[in-house]
Amino acid sequence: MTETETNAYDVVVLGAGPVGENVADRTRAAGLTTAVVESELVGGECSYWACMPSKALLRPVIARADARRVPGLSQSVQGPLDASAVLAHRDYYTSDWKDDGQVGWLDGIGADLYRGHGRLTGPRTVTVTGPDGGERVLTARHAVAVCTGSRAALPGLPGLDEVRPWTSREATSAKDVPGRLIVVGGGVVATEMATVWQALGSKVTMLVRGKGLLPRMEPFAGELVAEALTEAGADVRTGTSVESVTRENGGVVAVTDNGDRIEADEILFATGRAPRTDDLGLETIGLEPGSWLDVDDSLRVTGHDWLYAVGDVNQRALLTHQGKYQARIAGAAIAARATGETLLAEPWGVHAATADHAAVPQVVFTDPEAAAVGLSLAEAEQAGHRVKAVDVDLSTVAGAGLFADGYKGRARMVVDLEDEILRGVTLVGPGVGELIHSATIAVAGQVPVGRLWHAVPSYPTISEVWLRLLEAYRDA
Repeated sequence: MTETETNAYDVVVLGAGPVGENVADRTRAAGLTTAVVESELVGGECSYWACMPSKALLRPVIARADARRVPGLSQSVQGPLDASAVLAHRDYYTSDWKDDGQVGWLDGIGADLYRGHGRLTGPRTVTVTGPDGGERVLTARHAVAVCTGSRAALPGLPGLDEVRPWTSREATSAKDVPGRLIVVGGGVVATEMATVWQALGSKVTMLVRGKGLLPRMEPFAGELVAEALTEAGADVRTGTSVESVTRENGGVVAVTDNGDRIEADEILFATGRAPRTDDLGLETIGLEPGSWLDVDDSLRVTGHDWLYAVGDVNQRALLTHQGKYQARIAGAAIAARATGETLLAEPWGVHAATADHAAVPQVVFTDPEAAAVGLSLAEAEQAGHRVKAVDVDLSTVAGAGLFADGYKGRARMVVDLEDEILRGVTLVGPGVGELIHSATIAVAGQVPVGRLWHAVPSYPTISEVWLRLLEAYRDA
């Protein structure tokens, strides 16, 4: 390319993951011309290295665990999983790391795709360096949306780069089952990947700096997951930090703060996320490279009326489904501002991502599953709400007993005593991931407890836990 091309659009989207795709979908639906810039695969982290491959790996693990708890079936599923078939199942759901289908979808909505690395080079201006080194300048009449997501954050241990540790990407795309795996961390990625690789035949050792697993959920969630992982054969060590890591004789050696020396074939660090904003040209518009981007509820970046940050980069809720929710809000807000419509920015309005504050749902696909929406008891109290928590042992629900012999689980409902609405719900147990949307509707809809009595759960399902929770609240 002998000279730089310049193309003007109404909207330029940086990042073609699920978040960027949804922003583009909404702006195109509003009739705005839209360009999408992607440096890797269209479909992003979720499609190739996170949600889809991890759940494809976990599904056979959870299905076998559930089947082992069913009389008449349990004896048939006592053998090992077919690891090669599980990995092939994963490869199918990542389309073998090819993005043809997702590119076709973008083309179908009428968005223009630019392959390469996009950087802001001034207000409303993005310069894209393509694979051939050529540059194209894209200008945005109305908005630039940063949807570049996040990456694994590694600790500052000396020599860690030489060790070549796994991050979430390697853990979800590995071609072989390591004989021994160290998992550093106790959050969602750590617990899900420990569940997967332990079930596929790895000897897993978890090194958790904190007091327990899943620290952002109610304490009992992490306790039940840790108990199950231990029963499955994993070595779960809490209150343990890694002081050094080396690669020796083709394997990995980790030394902990209490002097333990642990040998493994691979080591996974699942110790947090960092925004992919370090090489986006933020300095050209007065923002700090590598920083999280602060936004209002319409997802517009503070101090920049043309710039939006959607999904992980704003640090509001690092979850694919929440990023897609934000994308729908942002796309509608961009369109409204572009066409001069009135912005409906009040809480729960069309142009306000209110759920980010009050009703974020999440499912951790371990065995047992852990699912939560809204605030935990501690979070509600810290926020100044006068609340009461009621707990139910899920094994007392008829549907749970039918679902699995020896069912173990727990449910908690956090009730605001002023308004008698739910501030949060947490469920832990086999199969509870499919229950969380009912809780999400109750929390997001601010449904009064009195009305919930009229939402009759079908018998005998695990959903009858709702009745048990309401009875516990009434009788407390």
